[in-house]
Order: sequence, then structure tokens, then C-alpha cells
Amino acid sequence: MKTLLIELITLISSGCMQAEEIEQVAAEAAQAHADAAAFLAANPDINYDDSFPIPLWQWIVLGSLPDTVFFQADSYAELFGQVSASFGEQVAIHLKPKQLARTEPLAALTRIQTQLAALSKDLGGYVLVDFGERLDFELQMVLVYGHDVPRVVELCTQLGIAAAPSLQALRVALHTG
Repeated sequence: MKTLLIELITLISSGCMQAEEIEQVAAEAAQAHADAAAFLAANPDINYDDSFPIPLWQWIVLGSLPDTVFFQADSYAELFGQVSASFGEQVAIHLKPKQLARTEPLAALTRIQTQLAALSKDLGGYVLVDFGERLDFELQMVLVYGHDVPRVVELCTQLGIAAAPSLQALRVALHTG
């Protein structure tokens, strides 16, 4: 499990986390997976109980991802504001969060994804990926290099973490809902 987590976190962090941080998160999550009760006893500062919709080890992974990697929001405008901020001033992003405020979800996500696909084209652009069971927000995603998406989804499947390219998942939900 630890090896899979290291690979997954490395891919979703897109260089925003150091190898030591990734190793520590993976080690803690693997320990929590092996014996959740012992892990909680050894780490009383962890705010987790059995009412959470995900296992402790996933809680550790999600809670350890920085806000430049893991995005949670209730609207696409808010989500895109977080994503844009994660790139910093040095990356020119032409779409602005306020342009998404009155837009239907599919149109908003399509615009966001089009903008992100244009960045880092040598790595397949960026793709928003729904990541994990939603906790406190309507939207919960990570940003992944386009060429890494299939491997990220495969690793998530092996680990039991819900994951799907966000635009694709929204299209399916709208057509089946």
C-alpha cells in the first residue's frame, strides 16, 4: 500500500510536495490502514471518528495534501479561484473566476478544463480529477498532468479511492441523472 500511495501522491502533487513529505504521508496512511485503533491511540491530535464517510488512512491522505494540490469548493468559480491561485502570478490564466459565477456547471467546468489543458502542453495539459468521497464541499478535486490521468485513476482504483476525470464524470452524471 505504501508504494502505491507514494506513486499516487507524487503524481497528484505535480511537484508541489517534496519526496520526504510524500514518504511521510504514505507511511502514516499505511500505518493507519494496518491498525487504525493503534494509530489513533498514538496520534490523539487527529480529528477523526467512525462517523466519517472514509477510512482513517484516506482521511490522513486527504488532510495532508496542501491547498495547492487538493481543492474543495461549493462552486466552480470558487474552485477555479483556488486552482488559479495555486499557479501563482507567474502563470498567465485568462479565464477569471467571476466569469464562471452565473454559468451552468457543465459550461463552467468545460471552460475551466479548456483553460487548464492549455497549460503545460508537453505534459498533456492539466486535468481536474474528482478525488475521494466528498466531505464538506460540493466539489473535491486534484489537478493532474493529462498524461498521468490514466495511472492516477488506476492507482485510485487499486487503493479504493473514488476518482474520475471531473468533466467526464459530470457529463455522465448529467446524462444519467
